Amino acid sequence: MPLETLMTAPIADTTSDAPPDRPSGGHPRRWLILAVICLAQLTVLLDNTILNVAVPSLAREMDARTADIQWMINAYSLVQSGLLLTAGSAADRYGRKKMLIAGLALFGIGSLAASMAQDPGQLIAARAGMGIGGALLMTTTLAVVVQVFDEGERAKAIGLWGAVSSLGIAAGPLIGGALLEHFWWGSIFLINLPVALLGLVAVVWMVPESKVPTSDRPDLLGALLSTVGMTSIVFAIISGPEHGWTSGRVLLSAFVGVTVMTGFALWERHIPHPMLDMHFFRNGRFVGAVAGGILVAFGMGGSFFLLTQHLQFVLGYDALDAGLRTAPLALVIVALNLTGVGARLLPRLGTPVTIVSGMGLLAAGLAAIATLGADGYGGMLFGLVVMGAGIALAMPAMANAIMSAIPPEKAGVGAGVNGTLTEFGNGLGVAVLGAVLNSRFASLLPAVAAGAGSLPAAVAAARTPEDREAVADAFSSGVETSQLVGAAAVLAGGVVAALLLSKAERSSQEAPSA
Repeated sequence: MPLETLMTAPIADTTSDAPPDRPSGGHPRRWLILAVICLAQLTVLLDNTILNVAVPSLAREMDARTADIQWMINAYSLVQSGLLLTAGSAADRYGRKKMLIAGLALFGIGSLAASMAQDPGQLIAARAGMGIGGALLMTTTLAVVVQVFDEGERAKAIGLWGAVSSLGIAAGPLIGGALLEHFWWGSIFLINLPVALLGLVAVVWMVPESKVPTSDRPDLLGALLSTVGMTSIVFAIISGPEHGWTSGRVLLSAFVGVTVMTGFALWERHIPHPMLDMHFFRNGRFVGAVAGGILVAFGMGGSFFLLTQHLQFVLGYDALDAGLRTAPLALVIVALNLTGVGARLLPRLGTPVTIVSGMGLLAAGLAAIATLGADGYGGMLFGLVVMGAGIALAMPAMANAIMSAIPPEKAGVGAGVNGTLTEFGNGLGVAVLGAVLNSRFASLLPAVAAGAGSLPAAVAAARTPEDREAVADAFSSGVETSQLVGAAAVLAGGVVAALLLSKAERSSQEAPSA
């Protein structure tokens, strides 16, 4: 999901192979390079949302259950989040241009494999492969932007980069809907191939190489542990409604996840060059901002998973119309980011108030969609606009809080930590809110459709118009309940983040006089 791009912007510069007498403003072709970087970044971010509009098609044509759909979405973000820190370290050491090329190639190959998948398992595996390429791209694009722009133009360049990235939220469902209107579901992956090829040519031609040969070696064991641990935890959440929360399958997966993540934390504490510096979490400012970021990603990832199903299954729109109707949220984010509204309000309100205000708006938007959007698009449109305003307000404040909480020489690592946890929040949102939807839906199904794993299966099992209406009502109630749960989680996260940040600010103010 694109939220981490807005929160990792103020990254520190790095040593590069570029000559020290670079002209004022940075690399002479810096704006063309920025366009190439934005193209590569947009390709990755589109894939975070483009699959959502294909959910009904996949459910029908692949006989995919809701849990299968969740894994098709989560496989990409989980693999990507597990490898972000290691991919960034590898890019620093071996060359960012090389990693950009490798990432585009892997992403293109994975997209081709996904378009040819014959069953849910094959598609999930292909999406995981795309996640590897996505991790390489996500960690190198910003590093290249920082390298080719000097301090005078860097803020503007990163702002444009972040705005284009946010546009991926709107363009994903829109492009996916347009393709599904005329082609089969595999076309949403084939569209990546010409973009990846164009990106490869442009990167080879224009992007300069840069690296830090003396940087730390990648923490491969840490990457393995984090990926296995997070995947196991989310697997337990996804499987709970279908197999029972006390089933051996779910309990074993949860146990493995918690155990492996504990081992990951211990490993990172005792190696000289950790992938994730656990000392960051002793800083209340950092913890508060990261907690807020995870909950915003949780709300965004889960809400987009629910929104397209709400529009298609509950309100009856086709894939293209559903994609068009999700666009206002991202367009509001882009518009407010480009005008700098959040950045201007931050000094006036202060970081804690700005974050809790933004997350409060995000929660209000989710609640509005749940309560006002059940019978028509008008209420949903209002909720989308409010959500977009909240995200645009909270994101600059979170970015500032995270990056000011760690030493400048660790800025790149801090940004990588934030990106990883935000990706995890996105996947967790899909898992948790999808689990709430499944549980509520299953509990309200009529007897004739009991045990159905998806809405199409339940409708097929219904024998009378009354049964079909009951099935539709059960699904609508499940969507509403899960959206309200997401709203409550985001609001709670905003309050917790604001309290932690306020406490950290008071402590820092009292320290000099102590």
